[in-house]
Amino acid sequence: MNQLDRFPEAVNAAKAVMDRHMEALNARDAHGLAATLHFPHYRFTGGKMKIWDTPDSYLADFFARAGDDWHHSAWDFIHAVAAGPDKVHFDVQFTRYRADNSAMGSFRSLWVITQHQGVWAAQLRSSYAA
Repeated sequence: MNQLDRFPEAVNAAKAVMDRHMEALNARDAHGLAATLHFPHYRFTGGKMKIWDTPDSYLADFFARAGDDWHHSAWDFIHAVAAGPDKVHFDVQFTRYRADNSAMGSFRSLWVITQHQGVWAAQLRSSYAA
């Protein structure tokens, strides 16, 4: 039995976090988005580690990165690549879209979803997105 098959509950819980994250992002729901992230939250991109100690600036930081044309995003794929009872690694790709549904760009990332104090949320990611 492979690692993913041994921990289906963890994979399902972590996948649900990914789905809620995208829903909250597209709804511009700062509280809902923060609920999908553990803080401190870590993001490695462009050779630098960004750390959000608290959720208060996370959504504003996203809007600054995504740009004025951003309207919504969607997962292109979410593949679990490793799992344990309290941590799941995902290989993902998402696309950012304008209001007319034209793509702004697609970006590959690695996300680590963990269960901490009974809560599943994203702890860190490594992204090629700006």
